[in-house]
Amino acid sequence: MNQINRVAIVGGTHGNEFTGAYLSQKFAQFPDLITRPSFETVTLLANPKAFAAGRRYLEKDLNRCFLKQDLQDPTRNSYEELQAKSIQDTLASNADKQADFILDLHSSTANMGLTIILVNSHPLNLKLAAYLSHVSPLVRIYRCSFKSIEENPFVNSLCELGFAIEVGPIAQGVLKATLFQQTEELVYAVLDYLEQFNQGEIPSTNETLILYDHLSVVDYPKKQDGTIFGMIHPELQDKDYQALNPGDPIFLTFDDKTIIYEGTSTVWPIFINEAAYYEKRIAMCLTQRQQINI
Repeated sequence: MNQINRVAIVGGTHGNEFTGAYLSQKFAQFPDLITRPSFETVTLLANPKAFAAGRRYLEKDLNRCFLKQDLQDPTRNSYEELQAKSIQDTLASNADKQADFILDLHSSTANMGLTIILVNSHPLNLKLAAYLSHVSPLVRIYRCSFKSIEENPFVNSLCELGFAIEVGPIAQGVLKATLFQQTEELVYAVLDYLEQFNQGEIPSTNETLILYDHLSVVDYPKKQDGTIFGMIHPELQDKDYQALNPGDPIFLTFDDKTIIYEGTSTVWPIFINEAAYYEKRIAMCLTQRQQINI
């Protein structure tokens, strides 16, 4: 990729994540904020019906509807599945409107701070992530790469370049000015970087990048019938991106018994106690912290 021609800023992929939804509306109302000389910037409110209802989704999680095989399946016809196909048509199917970079804005009830979520290791994505972590010490980089684009169910599967921004903690259906402003500043930093990329003037940053690579997910302690009988241990709550060592408390049962982490090595949990992940049987994601050269 030698030139970025079209950047898409997507908000409201989950209807009750207001930060991205209202930011995309702000940018649509004040387009000069996201206008850069060398490329077009467009905005998209991805799930307007869920946003209007204040719900994550109406029938199916939209950010799990972008598997290539599902987008090509004519029998997939729930509201969100049809919406995913419409978004694909808008951002990825028309050569004249093809998005060269997709920025998908999310928020979390977990203590995620300012997180960049990479779904691949494209050099430009890595260099941009390194730049963002350089200009803001609050930024962390989570990589949940897929073996191929066909296995990626997220909006960002539509474009090799780009990533999601995940900010938190914030309750569902709530705006918090600090996180709103921090997300907005990250968006501007991304756009400025891409403008400099087009001008052949990529800002120099450190040649190393700290990544949190996805390892696995952990479910809540449950009975055979699937009901939860424990919760995140108080010593772990809100400790996203902090080291979890073998033997450390991880859950507290309703009869006040501590369940410890029984892994064999230190991990770094994130998305701890994310409200939207209860239905996905995820109490947290475990990652491996590493430093790479870029």
